[in-house]
Amino acid sequence: MPQQEARVLILHSDVPGVFCAGADLKERKGMSIDDVREFVSRLRALTDAIDSLPMPTIAALDGVALGGGLEMALACDLRVAGPEAKVALPEVRLGIIPGAGGTQRLSRVVGYSRACDLTFSGRRVNANEGVSMGLFSECAEQDASVFPAYERALKMASDIAQGAPLALRAAKRAIRASGGVHGKVCDGMAAEADAYELVLHSSDRVEALEAFAEKRKPTFEGR
Repeated sequence: MPQQEARVLILHSDVPGVFCAGADLKERKGMSIDDVREFVSRLRALTDAIDSLPMPTIAALDGVALGGGLEMALACDLRVAGPEAKVALPEVRLGIIPGAGGTQRLSRVVGYSRACDLTFSGRRVNANEGVSMGLFSECAEQDASVFPAYERALKMASDIAQGAPLALRAAKRAIRASGGVHGKVCDGMAAEADAYELVLHSSDRVEALEAFAEKRKPTFEGR
């Protein structure tokens, strides 16, 4: 369907239990710095493209969303969690930082302190906690469906689509212009890219990948 005809977009996975598990660390270990830079640049462009869509967007998370997977969901206007949803930005434990807008969009959705908590700790958040902090709009009830969040997102999309298409897009533009969630994202993304470039060249990043391959805890030296 042409973009100008779509009234609502839903982002979801056809894999039960997984929305998007993030980067493959085994693959990442064999990538050069230029390869990693190109990968992150493409992911950043993808999340920016999702973020800039003119129609309302909904991410339906029926499972795990880690790293770049959560960053894609954060680029949507609304997020619906399934009962088994678990999300995290674990990058600092891997010697890097979120590089596709996570440091910018998470704080605009859940606030500065909660964003610091989740980014610094890398801990996983379940559906109920995510709803309580505003990360998810709601948690879908468990039913016979394999994808309850997607089913709920379809219902939400149907309700939203009752609105006039031009009005929906105009409302989205106006909300974004308020500065709240999307205030100065472009400036923040540039700062995030600079910070990512710094850790990309660090010994700690290499140590994290080696530790993962060797199934041990990494020893970070801050360099």
